[in-house]
Amino acid sequence: MTDIVEIYTDGACKGNPGAGGWGALIHHGGKTREIHGGERQTTNNRMELTAVIRALEALEPGTRARVHTDSQYVQLGIRDWIHSWKKRGWRTADKKPVKNEDLWRRLDELAAGFEIEWLWVRGHDGNVGNERADELANLGVTEVAGSQ
Repeated sequence: MTDIVEIYTDGACKGNPGAGGWGALIHHGGKTREIHGGERQTTNNRMELTAVIRALEALEPGTRARVHTDSQYVQLGIRDWIHSWKKRGWRTADKKPVKNEDLWRRLDELAAGFEIEWLWVRGHDGNVGNERADELANLGVTEVAGSQ
């Protein structure tokens, strides 16, 4: 069986919109890599998406991965909703433009190069990987908020 990379991601925002951060914990082969960052003016959903995008960008194409997210927006969006959005020209069922289309397009492009299992985990419920991703996302917020 091929090794599977375990990825935990999270986004955070102080104000929505406001200063935001993203974090990802990437675990593979007994090694753990932590990445994080932030933006001065963003939304929580954009940070949730960015966390997954940055984690996938850190992997070799073709990698098998399990992405753990506490964002149903991300998990349901990439697993279910995106197919309908693409068929409708990036429009929702009520014909409005898909929010964060730029990030959804990037995530869709990236995800095509991997074999990914998308898992939802309850946030702030003691899951060690999710808790660390949350800490990293908040670190990203602190870094951008402190530089203003």
